[in-house]
This record gives sequence, structure tokens and C-alpha cells, in this order.
Amino acid sequence: MKLTPRMGGWIEIVCGPMFSGKTEELIRRLVRAQIAKQKVEIFKPAIDNRYSEGYIVSHNNRKIKSVVISDPHEILAHIDEADVIGVDEAQFFDKSIVEVCRSLANSGKRVVIAGLEKDYMGRPFGPMPELLIEAEFISKVLAICVICGDPANYSQRLSHEGGQVVVGEADKYEARCRTCFDPPHP
Repeated sequence: MKLTPRMGGWIEIVCGPMFSGKTEELIRRLVRAQIAKQKVEIFKPAIDNRYSEGYIVSHNNRKIKSVVISDPHEILAHIDEADVIGVDEAQFFDKSIVEVCRSLANSGKRVVIAGLEKDYMGRPFGPMPELLIEAEFISKVLAICVICGDPANYSQRLSHEGGQVVVGEADKYEARCRTCFDPPHP
């Protein structure tokens, strides 16, 4: 795959459960674009305040500077002459992220997105299904099940908090395979 669109843009998605390396892969791709002397702009949702306000940070503590936004349309005001736009934790945005990413790709930008495609119930999470449909490239990464060691495709919520969005880390979630996943029963 070439690094910069020549005739048009595209959307790349890195998806999978928590602890699978999505943010690590997003950072890797964005750093490679910077090494190639491409102008990169990176965004994360304001709700994700787990590690750092001005950076996206992987579970391995690798980080890259980012702009915190509340509304996906804010991306359009910050892209300047960017060649590559990165978005972390896309599942936390509303459906307008799809329109924004489509517009960016249509204008010749490379858009790289990381996010959970499934919530703690194993159901589609926020705008991710629509983003997956829009994407030219999809990379699904898996974690390791903390129970049996098999490939994990689910984020098991450990806390008893309600609602689809509960921001947390290993204190509230762990990776599970299909067999070991035990979705809450409403």
C-alpha cells in the first residue's frame, strides 16, 4: 500500500477488542507517515481522559500528540494542509464522524481510524459499523484471552456499571475469547 493518496484519499480502520493493540497500530502508522515527511493531524474524543489530555497513549505507554475534540466536525477546522488524519477511539463519537471521514477521504486525505467495533455486550459500537463499510482497508487485531490464552475478540466488562459507554482500563475490562466471554444479562 502506498503511503500518500495520489489520485484520491481513503479510509483505513484498525479495530478489535480492548488490549489488542489498536492504538499502538494507529500510532505506528502515523509515525511512519511523519517519517515520510507527510503532515499528520491526530484527534481523540474528549471523553477519553484515561492517560493524557493532549496525547493518544497506547497500553504500552507509546504516545503521540493529539487534538482533543468533542464533535467530529471540529476535525475540519484543524486539518490545515494535513496529508494524513488519525482518529483514536472512534466508537465514542456520534455518527457524524462517518460523514467527516468520508468528506476527508473524498478530498484526497488518508484517514486512519482506531476503535472498538463491539461494546461490552458484543454488539456493534457507535459509528464503527458504518465506518467499516466506508473503509478501503480494515485491519482487525485480536487480544489474548485472560482466561484461556486463545485469541480474544471481546471486551469483557468487569464492573457492574450500566450504559454502553464506561471509560476504563484493566480495572473495568479484560480481553476474552468467544468461549470465555460472558455478556451481562439485562
